Amino acid sequence: MKKVLLMFVLTKILLFFFRTSTANDSISKFQSLSVGNSLISEEGTFELGFFSPGRAADLYLGIWYKSIPVKTVVWVANRAKPVKGNSSMLHINNEGNLVLVNHNGFVAWSANSKKKVQNPIVQLLNSGNLVVRDEGDQDPENYLWQSFDYPSDTLLPGMKLGWDLRTGLERRVSAWKNWDDPSPGDFSWGISLEGFPQVMMWKGSKVFYRGGHWNGLGFSGAPELKANPVFKFKFVSNENEVYYTYSLRNESMISRIVMNQSISTRQRYVWIEDAKAWRLYASVPRDNCDSYNICGQNGNCVIGDSPVCQCLSGFKPRLSRHWDMMDWTQGCFLSEEWNCEERRKHGFVKFSQLKAPDTSNSWVNESMSLIECRDKCLENCSCKAYANTDVSGGGNGCLMWFGDLRDMREFSAGGWDLYIRTKISESGQVLI
Repeated sequence: MKKVLLMFVLTKILLFFFRTSTANDSISKFQSLSVGNSLISEEGTFELGFFSPGRAADLYLGIWYKSIPVKTVVWVANRAKPVKGNSSMLHINNEGNLVLVNHNGFVAWSANSKKKVQNPIVQLLNSGNLVVRDEGDQDPENYLWQSFDYPSDTLLPGMKLGWDLRTGLERRVSAWKNWDDPSPGDFSWGISLEGFPQVMMWKGSKVFYRGGHWNGLGFSGAPELKANPVFKFKFVSNENEVYYTYSLRNESMISRIVMNQSISTRQRYVWIEDAKAWRLYASVPRDNCDSYNICGQNGNCVIGDSPVCQCLSGFKPRLSRHWDMMDWTQGCFLSEEWNCEERRKHGFVKFSQLKAPDTSNSWVNESMSLIECRDKCLENCSCKAYANTDVSGGGNGCLMWFGDLRDMREFSAGGWDLYIRTKISESGQVLI
């Protein structure tokens, strides 16, 4: 009997040490996460805990790769409100909300749940997503809160860049101010809903780079974004959501997209295990022609030419003296303006391999044919150009531009067919 009792006690002790030495991926309503402790996702990929990015005593709650020796933080909760002291902790309060309390007992950061449940838990998933959910409900659609809805400077596989139109939630990625300050800088990446949705990067409130709208195969400003061995991507636009996301073809591969404030660049990295280092896979802006609207209204940027800015055929510089001095900000205008009352003299010149102009002032009908689109544009004197919305499967849909055409460039491969309105007598080119 004594042996049985001894074995029982030893088993309890072993179980106790096993549980305390094995990292957990979640905490419940009656537990907390303190400085020096962490949550580790089930497969050991990500870790949530407190860290200090610089020499200061400031502490931040963040998520980083557990499996990578180079500490790489992918999400920060209290970006603008660091805490101090070892007594800060993360827990679920009586209202069921996730809160970070500093050493003085004040709430430094909180995540309010969509609804209240009896047994909320906080869990770090293998995707790097920190979620608050009902203990008995693992359906992603029922998460009470998730960190993927509130990006920092990094877009991970499975994250959505864009909008939930039902709630008005915008998921935008913003750079750290600098390497030791995770507070939001002024360099950000997201989706603009003005006109036809398009991917953009901003410096403050000013557009810095425009990836363009989705054309069925990729983004109009990024013809190089195509099938590749590293990742798959998709764009969703409907009455409920507008977003871009990507996934990795090989689940053992590690890749991330990060915004870099210091050099104003969005970078995709791939982890190379043999080298124990991040390798740059791609970055934007790529060159001067990626600078937003560098050639002004109705101007076209051609990276292989000198100077890079040109007026499209049928257009001329608005201020020739400034243009010759490489000041292209005033752009171009039609060499011979067309009269709205003489629509029978109007036609369209086809330009190929272009980055589609800014769609902020545009109109869309995704069921129209290209011929119907041409006729519709011709009816409206404010319509300056038209094209297919979708170039996959031979092309379909109608996209019309109003006002001046902005932020165009010419690609050596790929690009867009754009039909620009002009007078028939002006051009020797074939009119459509």
